[in-house]
Amino acid sequence: MELNVPVLAGAISTTIFALSTLPMLHKAFLTKDLSSYSLGNILLANLGNLIHSVYVFSLPAGPTWLLHSFYLVSTGLMLAWYIRYKRWPGVQRRATNHSRNPSGP
Repeated sequence: MELNVPVLAGAISTTIFALSTLPMLHKAFLTKDLSSYSLGNILLANLGNLIHSVYVFSLPAGPTWLLHSFYLVSTGLMLAWYIRYKRWPGVQRRATNHSRNPSGP
């Protein structure tokens, strides 16, 4: 079996890029604090990913598909969380209060 260096490099870099994004997603999920993120940046990232999908999914399946799919999901999650927790900050407080006092309102 011949070693395909470009595909191997793509697989390794895909893994590294995905792993580098996980701490941001984990922190945003746990804290519900997205105050350090810009809605404009999140919207542009989502728009860019959607447009870039036309190109990426025209390529043969491979590491690029995996990385791009991961970016689509992660930027989509960040947008959903931003809208939910920045626009309605009371959602965070109610969830926190409920977890501290499950018998209370």
